[in-house]
Amino acid sequence: MLSRPFELNIVGLRSKSTIPNRFDDEIHVFYKVSTLNWHYHVFKATTDPGTFWLRQPMQPQGTAILAQGQYIDAYQLDLHRGKYLALCQRKPVNLMRDYNRDAVLDFNNGKLSSELAGVNIHRANQTGTTKTVDKNSAGCQVFENANDFALFIKLCQKHKSLYGNHFTYSLIDFRAVRRQNARYVAAGIGIAGLLGLGILATVHKEKVKSIMDEVGDFFSDIIQTKNNHEPQTDHSSAPSG
Repeated sequence: MLSRPFELNIVGLRSKSTIPNRFDDEIHVFYKVSTLNWHYHVFKATTDPGTFWLRQPMQPQGTAILAQGQYIDAYQLDLHRGKYLALCQRKPVNLMRDYNRDAVLDFNNGKLSSELAGVNIHRANQTGTTKTVDKNSAGCQVFENANDFALFIKLCQKHKSLYGNHFTYSLIDFRAVRRQNARYVAAGIGIAGLLGLGILATVHKEKVKSIMDEVGDFFSDIIQTKNNHEPQTDHSSAPSG
């Protein structure tokens, strides 16, 4: 867990739904302000590609889906497609490729590959709240609401001014851990430590309580998955979206 003042912990939580084109995931951002004071934000987002790109992939091997895991210093503030400031991929990440073009999200399709593929963290429309993903993601992590994203970028700029232009992103996937009633929010990077300080907002207390019994099992599953599915490396620089 990153615990210096205004040093961002950024965690994506992919929902159980396999229905594409919805902003049904979450991006959690939390950071220390002072010794016993943390701030915690939850933003609606998608961690999956939209239907448009599932049917018409940019790459012949299929549309990119970011695999769960922690990507240390893999992102930096830069221009998304040369247009606006976002968190842009700077190191390889693990991708699954959905290659059958049936507009259904497939999470066990082929092998993992480690790629530089432009899997960025950005917004959908320039203003307001976007209802469907459509062309807004070809594998990127995309905010539903423009104001939420503006706040996120402001926090990233503060982080950059203090610690440099590198950011770690962790993705937790409900579907990857086959256990009834599993609930993972920001557990992947130290939720237990946050609970010990009693710094999470009241609105999250019930959710956090249900997470605690699953944290150890979650890490066990992640380790086993990593050992069983070592990714191949592909340094392609083609953007994903």
